[in-house]
Amino acid sequence: MKKFDKDRVLLGLAAPVLAVVGGLIVTALVLLASGKEPFHAFHLMMTYGGKSDSQVYILNKATPYYLSGLAVAIGFRMNLFNIGVDGQYRIAAFFAAAVGGAMSIPGVIQIPVIVLTAMAVGAAWAAIAGVLKVTRGVSEVISTIMLNSIAGIVIGYFLQDGRLGVTNKQSLSTSTKPLPSSSHLFNFTTQTDPVYGFIVFAGLAGVVYWFVLSRTRFGFDLRAVGRSESAAQAGGVDVKKMVVISMVLSGAMAGLVGMATLLNDAHQYSTEFPTGIGFTGIAVALLGRNNPIGIAIGALLWAFLERASNGLEFEGYDKEIVGVIQGAIVLAVVIAYELVRRYGLTRQQRQVGAELAAAGTPTKQQEVTA
Repeated sequence: MKKFDKDRVLLGLAAPVLAVVGGLIVTALVLLASGKEPFHAFHLMMTYGGKSDSQVYILNKATPYYLSGLAVAIGFRMNLFNIGVDGQYRIAAFFAAAVGGAMSIPGVIQIPVIVLTAMAVGAAWAAIAGVLKVTRGVSEVISTIMLNSIAGIVIGYFLQDGRLGVTNKQSLSTSTKPLPSSSHLFNFTTQTDPVYGFIVFAGLAGVVYWFVLSRTRFGFDLRAVGRSESAAQAGGVDVKKMVVISMVLSGAMAGLVGMATLLNDAHQYSTEFPTGIGFTGIAVALLGRNNPIGIAIGALLWAFLERASNGLEFEGYDKEIVGVIQGAIVLAVVIAYELVRRYGLTRQQRQVGAELAAAGTPTKQQEVTA
C-alpha cells in the first residue's frame, strides 16, 4: 500500500514538472530562433523575480489568480467549463463596492457585508448559466461567455454619474463612491510594499475548497457526476441539481477574486479595475490539476512570469516572450497530464495482470488466445 501511494505521488508530480520543462524548452527554441540567448534570459528572470519587491508583487498578484483558479476548478470537477469567472468577479466587485461605499458602519461589520455581497452577486450571475443548462440545454461555455459581455454592459450602465458612479472632476474618471477607511482591510508590512491581507482569506478559501470536495458527501457526489453522469444518477444523485449548485459555488468563489484589489488597494471600482483574471484562472486551474496546493503553485508561477517580464524588457528582450512561456506551459500541461494518465493506466493494468498471473488466474488476453 505504501508503494502504491508513493507511485501516485510521483505520477502526480511528474505531470506539472514535465509541463514546466516542456514550456521552457519551447521558449528556449523560440529565443534561439529569434537570435536571443535563452539561458541568459532565464537567469535574468530568476534574478529579477527573486528581488524582495518582486516577491511582494508576486504574492499580491497570485492572490486573485489563486481564487480565480479555485472558481474554475469547482466547475472542472464536474466537467463544467465556467468561462464566465471574469464577468462574475467584475460584476460582483462592482456591486460590492457600491454597497460598501453607501454604508458607514464599523469595519468589523462592513467588511463581511462587502465580501458576502460579492459572493452573492457572483453566485447569482453564475446561476443563470447553470439554470439555462439544466432547463434549456444551453452549453455553459456559450452562456458564460455571453454573460461576460452582459456583465460589462451592466457595469457600464450603472457606473455613470448620477446612478452608482461618481465622476472625479480632476481626472474626469468615473468610479463608485470610495469605501470608508473603516472598511479598508489590513496589510502585512514589509520592507518594500505591503502584502495584501486578503491573502489570508484566499488561503482559507483553499482549505474550504479541499474540505468540501474531498471530505463531504456533497463533494463525493460532485466528483461522481463529473466522472459519469449516468452512474451518479443511477446512484441516486440529482444531476441537474448538482449542476446548478456547482455553478453557484463557482460563482461565489469568483466573487472573492476582486476583493483583494477592492479592500486592500483601490477601495473603489472604476474603469481601471483589473480584467482578464478569470481567463488566467483557467490556465492556473489546469496547471494545478484542480488541486488547491497545485493551484497555489500555478498562481505563483503565473505571477512570477509576469513580474519577470519586466526584467527581460530592461535588457532588450521582447516582453511578449513571457506570453510564449505561459502559452507553452498551458499546452505542455494538457500533453503532459495525458501522457502521465496513460502511463499510469498502463502500469495499473500490468500490475493487475501480474497479480492475476501470480494467483494462477488467466487474464482476458490469455482467455482469448486459448
